[in-house]
Amino acid sequence: MRSHSERVMKAVFLLTACVSIIAVILICVFLFASGIPAIKEIGLTDFLFGMSWKPGQGMYGIFPMIVGSIYVTAGAIIIGVPIGLLCAVFMARYCPNKLYKVLKPAVDLLAGIPSIVYGFFGLMVIVPMVQQNFGGSGKSLLTSAILLGIMILPTIINVSESNIRAVPEHYYEGSLALGATRERSIFKAVLPAAKMGILAGIILGIGRAIGETMAVVMVCGNQAVMPAGVTSGVRTLTANIVLEMGYASGLHRDALIATAVVLFVFILLINLSFTALKRRTD
Repeated sequence: MRSHSERVMKAVFLLTACVSIIAVILICVFLFASGIPAIKEIGLTDFLFGMSWKPGQGMYGIFPMIVGSIYVTAGAIIIGVPIGLLCAVFMARYCPNKLYKVLKPAVDLLAGIPSIVYGFFGLMVIVPMVQQNFGGSGKSLLTSAILLGIMILPTIINVSESNIRAVPEHYYEGSLALGATRERSIFKAVLPAAKMGILAGIILGIGRAIGETMAVVMVCGNQAVMPAGVTSGVRTLTANIVLEMGYASGLHRDALIATAVVLFVFILLINLSFTALKRRTD
């Protein structure tokens, strides 16, 4: 009976794994089958490095959106990673139990807030703050970076904290025994031992930032031009797709799908870079 149940569960696990793989394959096939012909028709150079996105005039250059996505994601990393990592260290090593019982659910709640709510928060709080302190309309690259930096915090905090707690305690105690201070033991012994897990959390945060749409659409300004500064409006790849897919047709629609292909390749390159780094470290 036990052997029969084990075979059944093995089949169930295999089936679910196959479903996941098939789903990824189908997504890839759809994207590339629809996007690659559009890129060929437009021209790879004109599509990737074109400076103008004017579908009505047959111009499909996405370079400003690529730059906008990179800038916004980089800003979110600069803001979110240090705060998230330090918060994870505090929760794993410094936080009193009574405070932890409040702080941990708060971080989990932050992860469950819908993107549209973040977008409203950014529109009503961050946009006026940026407008008042830095000028401009407030809907800008800086606003998007701040909002995304907040949105990636729970991912970085939860993953980093779990990996910090997973480091054997004798790493920390051994460092203390050699005369290191508490802070030096944490940052020179514990964190290096947990660096791959922490890096995985950062990669997940980057994926969240570069793939976010609704919140960014509400605060980025949606200007399909090269940003002139941190207070300039931008348009990301995801925002470009969601803003125009509802009414696009023909080559315009295929160009938007090709934009999704570029976004997919970005995510793939990030994951491959992480895998290569992990193998090199191991």
